[in-house]
Amino acid sequence: MNANVSNTAVLAGRILLGAIFMLSGFGKITGYEGTAGYMASKGMPMVNLLLPAAIAVELGGGLLLAIGLKARWAALAIFLFLIPTTLVFHAFWGIDPKEAATQQINFLKNLAIMGGMLMVFAHGPGRYSLDKS
Repeated sequence: MNANVSNTAVLAGRILLGAIFMLSGFGKITGYEGTAGYMASKGMPMVNLLLPAAIAVELGGGLLLAIGLKARWAALAIFLFLIPTTLVFHAFWGIDPKEAATQQINFLKNLAIMGGMLMVFAHGPGRYSLDKS
C-alpha cells in the first residue's frame, strides 16, 4: 500500500477514535451532575474521584490520540478505561430484553473500539502525528 494512503488512513482512524472520547468527556463536563447521578445509580463508588478521572481519560486521551502525541499511551489508557466502563454501563445480560438489545450493541461497539485502541498501541500513531513514529 502507498505510504501516504496508509498514513492518511491511520490519521483519519486516530481522529475518528479520538472524537468519540473528546465529545463524551466534554458531555460529562457540561452534564456533570447528571453524569454523577447516573454513575451512582449504576453502583459506582467514589463518583467524586472517578468522574474527573473519566473526564481526564476521555477528553485528554481522546485529544492526545487525535493529534498523535503519546498516542500509544493514550490508546492504552482508553483501552483500560473501557474494560470496567463496558462491563458496568453496558451489561446487557439479565435486563429487560428491549433495553438489552441496545446495551448489547453498545457493548460490542466498545469491544470494537478497544480493538482499535490495541491497534494504535501496537503499531503507533503513524507518520502524520506529533510523535511521528
